[in-house]
Amino acid sequence: MQNKGLIKLFAFLFGIVSIYQLSFTFITNNIQKEAETVAESKISETEENYVAERANFERKYLDSLKTEEVYLGFTYAEVQERQLNKGLDLQGGINVILQISVKDILRGLSDKSTNKTFNDALEAADKASKDSDEPYLDLFFREFESISQGQVKLSSPDIFFNRSLEDANIEMGAENSVVEAAIRKKVDESVNSAFEVLRQRIDKFGVTQPNIQRLGTSGRILVELPGIKDVDRAKKLLQSTAQLEFWETYTNQDVVSYFYQLNEELKKDLKAEEAVAETTVDTTETAEPSDDIEDLLADADKDSLDQQVQNPLFEIMGVPNVQQKSVVVGFAAKKDTATVNSYLNSAEAKRLIPSNLQFVKFVWGKEEKGSSVISLYAIQGNRDAEPPVSGDVIVDAGDSFDNAGKPMVRMVMNGVGSKQWENLTGAAAKNSTAIAIVLDNTVYSAPTARQAITGGISSIEGSFTIEETKDLANILRAGKLPAKADIIQFEVVGPSLGQEAIDSGFMSFMIAMVIVLVWMMVYYGKAGIFSNIALIFNILLIFGALASLGAVLTLPGIAGIVLTIGMAVDANVIIYERIKEEMAAGKSLNDAIKDGFGNALSSILDANITTGLTAIILLIFGTGPIQGFATTLLIGILTSLFTAIFITRVMIEGYVGANKRSLDFYTGVTKNLFKNINVDFLSKRKVAYILSSVLIIGGLVSLFTKGLDQGVDFVGGRTYQIRFDKPVNASEIASDLEGVFNSAVQVKTIGNDSQIKVTTKYKVDEEGLEVDDEIQTMLYQGLQKYLPDGVTEEDFVTVNDDQDVGIVHSIKVGPTIADDIQQSAIWAVLGSLAVVFLYILLRFRRWQFSLGAVAAVFHDVLLVLGVFSITYSFMPFSMEIDQAFIAAILTVIGYSLNDTVIVFDRIREITNERGWKGGENVNQALSSTLGRTLNTSLTTLVVMIAIFVFGGDSLRGFMFAMIVGIVVGTYSSLFIATPIMYDTIEKKNSKSVSEEE
Repeated sequence: MQNKGLIKLFAFLFGIVSIYQLSFTFITNNIQKEAETVAESKISETEENYVAERANFERKYLDSLKTEEVYLGFTYAEVQERQLNKGLDLQGGINVILQISVKDILRGLSDKSTNKTFNDALEAADKASKDSDEPYLDLFFREFESISQGQVKLSSPDIFFNRSLEDANIEMGAENSVVEAAIRKKVDESVNSAFEVLRQRIDKFGVTQPNIQRLGTSGRILVELPGIKDVDRAKKLLQSTAQLEFWETYTNQDVVSYFYQLNEELKKDLKAEEAVAETTVDTTETAEPSDDIEDLLADADKDSLDQQVQNPLFEIMGVPNVQQKSVVVGFAAKKDTATVNSYLNSAEAKRLIPSNLQFVKFVWGKEEKGSSVISLYAIQGNRDAEPPVSGDVIVDAGDSFDNAGKPMVRMVMNGVGSKQWENLTGAAAKNSTAIAIVLDNTVYSAPTARQAITGGISSIEGSFTIEETKDLANILRAGKLPAKADIIQFEVVGPSLGQEAIDSGFMSFMIAMVIVLVWMMVYYGKAGIFSNIALIFNILLIFGALASLGAVLTLPGIAGIVLTIGMAVDANVIIYERIKEEMAAGKSLNDAIKDGFGNALSSILDANITTGLTAIILLIFGTGPIQGFATTLLIGILTSLFTAIFITRVMIEGYVGANKRSLDFYTGVTKNLFKNINVDFLSKRKVAYILSSVLIIGGLVSLFTKGLDQGVDFVGGRTYQIRFDKPVNASEIASDLEGVFNSAVQVKTIGNDSQIKVTTKYKVDEEGLEVDDEIQTMLYQGLQKYLPDGVTEEDFVTVNDDQDVGIVHSIKVGPTIADDIQQSAIWAVLGSLAVVFLYILLRFRRWQFSLGAVAAVFHDVLLVLGVFSITYSFMPFSMEIDQAFIAAILTVIGYSLNDTVIVFDRIREITNERGWKGGENVNQALSSTLGRTLNTSLTTLVVMIAIFVFGGDSLRGFMFAMIVGIVVGTYSSLFIATPIMYDTIEKKNSKSVSEEE
């Protein structure tokens, strides 16, 4: 081989660079372990909140090292940035897809138009978007055309011909197509603005290696925050629109008489309802009350019912003493705020509003930690519903402390804002009222003003934590989102689950490595040692490349690396088997090595290119962990080619050439294995056709009758993985939770009897943190009797390092994005088949080869789907069809094609030399590759079984699909792909002969 010196130099440089890149991960891990050790020595286990205190100390310790040089002139912060990125499934964290509300953007661009056609089109687009994966903007334009019937134009003065769109150059009366182009540009700018606002917020959040990216033109933004523990804080930060407003307030003395009047009116309504209810029940003297009514009367507390009739509003809402003037006008328990809202927004309430409270608006205060009571404020609205001062005027904000050492937020306003602020504070001082600081319709504080404040510098004070002031200042400084941001998909992984994934992933990886290394030495002797060295070097290059590229290592990524090991072994097996064939043909060892590597190159390249094509399809259509799998697979293909083709050859030729040593490519056990085998595969093709047809038909019947166990990725919903301290019964829990949710709830045991997965579609269409909190509360209430004493709701829902019970993993997928995932999965499978069909057609120059390969792939996919459909109901592990399963299907496609291409390559080689001879040479080609096929398949199968057994619960369904795929893929290469290819070529040849005759 030419240029051995250059290959050695490249290998040396690649190795050094990989070690250098991985050294940052090693240093970071050591510093973090040191922080844990110091925290354990400083914080006693007897202290209250030991876990939180220890985590807080670790964070402060690591923060103190941020700017210190810790390695080769790099600070700890720089070293941390250069470490190997671990995915959420390996270290915990949150993965969120936000949908920026295009509807809100359109309303803003129309200057909150009241045009009926415009608003009807928005509502129609809303409904259509729930069953469509088309962009909202396309749906809106289509609905507008349909509703307007050409009678109303988008360029109407009360729609998009307004001052806020002056820079868009929209002329009054312009055609809709012209306006649509301008609006598309404006919407795109708004989504970009939202992206930048979120990016700035996240940069200040203090998360290491966050990932934020736009997803196409759909208005969706992906945010990954690895290692984060305060999930609720992160969700609030991401979803807060930062609609900051400043309003003058009323006092309790201003509104208390109104509350009493409203209470009296509500009392009349309740008494009237009670009278109707009594009349309805007691219709005749002989009528017996129904069982339902008897139960209701038996359970009712008469005194409380009487009290509620007497004071319906004050039963659930308290008011401050009117003798003392207060900016707080009422207070209620969190659970009762919705009822209070319904009273205050009722028709009676609006009718009773006195003239001095004409534009009053009631707003709840910020929920205080540790308190279940929330304060109610009355702000002085106006005819235009516009605040006297808005957050747009703030040019800078920062967290600070007041004179008493309490956290606060300091703000700086621009010139316009300074004047507005001076007017507002002056009016508040004159009227002896307060100024409500309202963020996203929640009063954060309501300070009083003694005099007009000039200069535009002020502060927001209240009962804040340090984190809250940092987040609030961050939001104000970064700016407000141009529209509401809904979380349409999220995944939360607890750090304890992440550590378990690392442990199980590492164990499966090591077991797989040991199996492969031992097998190669057992099968190929000394030559196996060279391939093992190349394999270990290959693993070093993969991890080094991942670290260098800033790629993310995930649990499926580890599976991709293990699959790469199998492919690297496959390349060496192909080479060694060809060398053995050349030696059997009488060639010298040096010539056999040279020709073996040369003749194997075509098969190795074809096999890796087909697998690489499926990996590229995965990378394009996949998200999150699937992309991690595809990335490692692509890197692994490149490094495997380099190590198998060049590194192994350099070592073997160096060993043989330097001292003219002999080298056998077998051991005493394997010397005569698969030697002189000649199996008549084609004669068994009819049996194979019948067997496969029966299996496929059985699978299809199950698919159409029983279906598949579709995960939330494809149907939408919420899934929670919950741990208990003792075994529980999934059926019993399902029954209990169905009573809580009043709808079907799916509960499965996952891993062991003390861990379950709960899936519900309850309020899947509704967005917001309130819904998430409501469902978690319902879960806690429904599962409380299964939890240990003393476990609070906060303990149950909080993800932390030492979590033994409660929610350890949660996923939410909205129905719209579930449809999109389904579509992308279908396109991924069809795209990979189309690309590979074309590649094989170009490579082999005969469509029959492509037909055979694609038919085998369809055969394999249908069999895997059939097996999953038939067995999911009784298998002791999760067999949900999710994105990871699609990754498995595409990998099966790649593996099957890999095997088929190598077989086809040998068939082409032999038949080109010797002709078809009625299929004799096809059988000979199949027989000659049988050793390689079984060797590679068994090695890969053993590796997959190792991951299946030791790789953790989350990978078992994925690995099971791979194991089934490897078995049917090996079978189909021999008994489906080749026979179909042969039959179609023979049919064509027979037709040609008959036409000549």
